[in-house]
Amino acid sequence: MAEASGKTLRDVPVGQTATVRRLTGEGALKRHIMDMGITKGVEVFVRKVAPLGDPLEVTVRGYELSLRKSEAACVLVD
Repeated sequence: MAEASGKTLRDVPVGQTATVRRLTGEGALKRHIMDMGITKGVEVFVRKVAPLGDPLEVTVRGYELSLRKSEAACVLVD
């Protein structure tokens, strides 16, 4: 999981933009996140969160993407 001191994409409020600092996670999960275009230095805008909190809808590299909370927790942001 993410570092205790690090802010993750899961913590970003709706309507805010964050810059990806680094990815945590192992193997297939990390590769899956990178394949979706979420890489170091890219800006991610949090569009909305589902009523029960999962999934999150974000805009990255000009397209919309849905992420599970578990995936968003692997993305450390500034």
